[in-house]
Amino acid sequence: MEIKKIKLFVNNNEKSKIVANDLELELKKYGFKIVDDNPDLAISIGGDGSFLKTLRETNFNDNIYYIGVNSGTLGFLQEIDINNYSDFVKRLSSGNYRIEELAVQETKIITEDEIYTYNSLNELVVRNKHFKTLRLPIYVDKEYLEEFAGDGVLISTSTGSTAYNMSLGGSIVYNSLKTLSITPIAPLNNRVFSTLINSVVVPNDKVITMTPLDNPKYKNLFFMFDGVDIEIDNVIKVETKVCEKTIKCIRMNDYHFIKLVNNKIIGK
Repeated sequence: MEIKKIKLFVNNNEKSKIVANDLELELKKYGFKIVDDNPDLAISIGGDGSFLKTLRETNFNDNIYYIGVNSGTLGFLQEIDINNYSDFVKRLSSGNYRIEELAVQETKIITEDEIYTYNSLNELVVRNKHFKTLRLPIYVDKEYLEEFAGDGVLISTSTGSTAYNMSLGGSIVYNSLKTLSITPIAPLNNRVFSTLINSVVVPNDKVITMTPLDNPKYKNLFFMFDGVDIEIDNVIKVETKVCEKTIKCIRMNDYHFIKLVNNKIIGK
């Protein structure tokens, strides 16, 4: 797809606004049109949270391209450094880039009265609504894995493996792979409860199902999707999987995931 129309999604701070203004002028100089609707490319300006917000605001649109300019702190999802935006526009104009597709997670939450559907790029977190011990049977393709007991369960995509998942001791998964990692949050292990303490990584053709125990105190749950939280009562079942659509990210030709991990996490 030829890129002609671009929409800028700008974090609400002074630094990001200055970067956005300079970037807009540079894009127009190369003949790109800045639009409010129906863009070919969405550019997020800010930190990783801004990139995730851009995806939500565009409804995880698999018909457009995405890229981020980092004016935040870590910027794992934001590929372009603010000092290199001129070089980025030049490469964009000449087609000197490639496309990488990232998996999107789809979660259905089924209650006694309604079905809710959410997408996420990084992760889903499930906890007890009142942050008490969560007891939650977990299945993979209807095969029983365990009855989790602990603070909560994190289910991350490969992209999200370097976020909350990593801080919980979960494995870093190459971001072009389409997997989900089931990672425990403070699991209980004693003579009453026996819970996995390591991540379980499953491929994209598997559905992870969680069925709260049939007791009101276990059926009222707290969910978090890419940092956005919601409380839902009377949950009967939660299903999460890698959905068919992907996020198409523009990558500079010198982009490499391992280099990114070394630069952003190791820092040497």
